[in-house]
Amino acid sequence: MSAVIGFLTGILASMGLGGGFILMVWLTAFEKIEQRAAQGINLLFFLPIAILSLILHLKNGLINKELVKKLAFGGIIGAIIGTYGAQLIDNQALRKLFALFLLSFGLRELFWNKSPAHENTPKTSDYPLTK
Repeated sequence: MSAVIGFLTGILASMGLGGGFILMVWLTAFEKIEQRAAQGINLLFFLPIAILSLILHLKNGLINKELVKKLAFGGIIGAIIGTYGAQLIDNQALRKLFALFLLSFGLRELFWNKSPAHENTPKTSDYPLTK
């Protein structure tokens, strides 16, 4: 079953659809791995998938390099702070925080008012992706 979960999470992660969520649930709920250890496994699992997906997305012209440059520094700083911050939080509290985070995003996706203003959001064809 673990191989099937790995396969499914690989597909979803490479599509940017939250394969890590499924892996985290699998590891914590079914494999009974503590939250912090599951997060580490999830990150290590994600590395080869991310590299392969990145190569394919670059090849297909799906990366907006200018946007990546703008986001990268904040993401790196956030990762450092988040990693150290997770060590300061009790495992049970970390699990609850993770659950609340997922629940809030799930509810947002279910009930977000898709107003006409969102129809004018730039699509991938509206800007050169491989700058």
